[in-house]
Amino acid sequence: MSSTTDKLKGAANEVAGNVKQGVGKATGNEKLQAEGKAQELKGEAQRTVGETKDVIKDKTGL
Repeated sequence: MSSTTDKLKGAANEVAGNVKQGVGKATGNEKLQAEGKAQELKGEAQRTVGETKDVIKDKTGL
């Protein structure tokens, strides 16, 4: 995946995870809250991968 794709997918997962957490909290659904937190963390990791790819590209010129 390209760095842009990683960053966009990461951001989308972060947003979706936050929404799930909010819905879970509003409805008292702890499972949904946990799923949302996991998805948010996945998104943060994806976004970090994309940012790392950019740094590597900048440093190596590849």
